[in-house]
Amino acid sequence: KLEAILSELGMPDAQIVFSLTETDSYFKTGKNSIETLFTSNKGMKLGSIKKVASGGEMSRIMLAIKAVMANYTKLPSIIFDEIDSGISGEAAKQVGVLMGELSVSHQLITITHQPQIAAMANQHLFIYKQEVDGSINTNVKRLTEDERVHTIAQMMAGVNPSDAVLSSAREMMKR
Repeated sequence: KLEAILSELGMPDAQIVFSLTETDSYFKTGKNSIETLFTSNKGMKLGSIKKVASGGEMSRIMLAIKAVMANYTKLPSIIFDEIDSGISGEAAKQVGVLMGELSVSHQLITITHQPQIAAMANQHLFIYKQEVDGSINTNVKRLTEDERVHTIAQMMAGVNPSDAVLSSAREMMKR
């Protein structure tokens, strides 16, 4: 199932193997150690995931694991904190699609800097800090539809997005 999801996320040749080895030592959970082996390329040898997976690959692997686990554990809510780190373009779009599928049966709270993913959301909360009487307060504001478009356009092009970028943001938000 993990490999099928990774294929959807732009890694069609990804392989994951969980290697279980009996050790001479005893741990709290038993006498076995487990290592996750991974390759994203056809014909490449499996290696320790912590050594061979890039940051973007790790983000997609974690998303795939959470997607599989969410369906088995029936979690009501899932929080993704920059699960899209190290990816962009089509891979980010596919991450957004998978998150959209997960949102049908789970409440998703996602922190992202990717406009492709933000555009898939049903609503946006803008989190910002403000100084009040010498203290810093963190605030949350629910964005209106126009504010959502403007925020996604800023994610795409910076502080002062052009009309063309605003139009692209509106287009991204259509599903």
